[in-house]
Amino acid sequence: MKKSLKERLAILSDAAKYDTSCASSGTVRRDSSASGGLGSTEGSGICHAYAPDGRCISLLKILLTNFCIYDCVYCINRSSSNVERARFTPEEVIWLTLEFYRRNYIEGLFLSSGIIRSSDHTMEEMVRIARELRTIHNFRGYIHLKSIPEASAHLIEEAGLYADRLSINIELPTDAGIGKFAPEKQPANIRRSMGNLRLKIEEMAEPTLQTKRRRKFAPAGQSTQMIVGADGACDATILGTSARLYGSYGLKRVYYSAFSPIPDSSKKLPLIKPPLMREHRLYQADWLYRFYGFDIEEITSGRDGGMLDLDLDPKLAWALSHRDRFPVDVNRADREMLLRVPGFGTKAVNGILSSRRFRKLRLDDLKRLNVSLRKIQPFVICDGWTPHRLVDRSDLRAMFQPKPEQLSLL
Repeated sequence: MKKSLKERLAILSDAAKYDTSCASSGTVRRDSSASGGLGSTEGSGICHAYAPDGRCISLLKILLTNFCIYDCVYCINRSSSNVERARFTPEEVIWLTLEFYRRNYIEGLFLSSGIIRSSDHTMEEMVRIARELRTIHNFRGYIHLKSIPEASAHLIEEAGLYADRLSINIELPTDAGIGKFAPEKQPANIRRSMGNLRLKIEEMAEPTLQTKRRRKFAPAGQSTQMIVGADGACDATILGTSARLYGSYGLKRVYYSAFSPIPDSSKKLPLIKPPLMREHRLYQADWLYRFYGFDIEEITSGRDGGMLDLDLDPKLAWALSHRDRFPVDVNRADREMLLRVPGFGTKAVNGILSSRRFRKLRLDDLKRLNVSLRKIQPFVICDGWTPHRLVDRSDLRAMFQPKPEQLSLL
């Protein structure tokens, strides 16, 4: 019995919820108000909403189909899974995107798909959707396409002409994990596709000799996603893989998705999902590596087994295990050391460096920078404040740990 469009939308939007890599940051400013057409990427454009578990739901986030010829153990849409199947035509996806935008439900499209017939056939249909939205309907909103590594290079290159961001999922942090849980996927093919995409993005970013203008090609770059907790890889392994991906392929973001148990799952998979706090700590550690000058080894060396502390954020955990580096004089310390003070973000550090040129800073000045005095006081010295060996207190960790809560029996 043929399903209605509404029924298929319910199935395929629910099937897409496991993909977290749908943020729209990093694209170029583009608006249709001056040139006609429909949509924009900034200003009144992308307005993010978030589910209670932190996943972005601001875009029309759907699969073209949840049919798939692959049998990846961790995927609810695998070929052996007993789930209800559905499929959109390219025309239906285009119509849904335009109609949802006109109703102010969404500001862009995030499109992924199971593999139907072949990788090239599936990628060709996804590219067709993006091409017709741009060229026929003059849609200028955000478009993110989930690229298929095994697809032909010319299809992925064409996708970059119409999509703001392309992503190729690495799936799992180790080749051994991919071989065990997704044997039909080849890690070498995934990395080759990422490398080719990086080269194309860099090539198109170079100004042309004639016009000196840069051509538009995936202006928001490429991203990827790793599943956390399915294959037993520790946090140090996951973050080490992320560091290599950032360095080798110029990724804009690596997204971490806590494994969710699925119906009729394989005995190879864990019975329970990892805590969402683990996913959160990985994002915090990722941020420290990218913007705060930390090495992966520094972030993960404080605990046995290569796992991050779930009770404390990674910067605070590092500071507590390196108390000899503190307290830091906010009126004299360099930028690199200030960034390592728990409670100081990049904006606060910039404010400190700018303000202390004119006078010595006090605690009240730091408070105006919207930092938590309770968090920073054991780790800083400023005019009128010395922690009096507060950093050496044996119960300092307990001061920052979350208070125990009574579990509900209902």
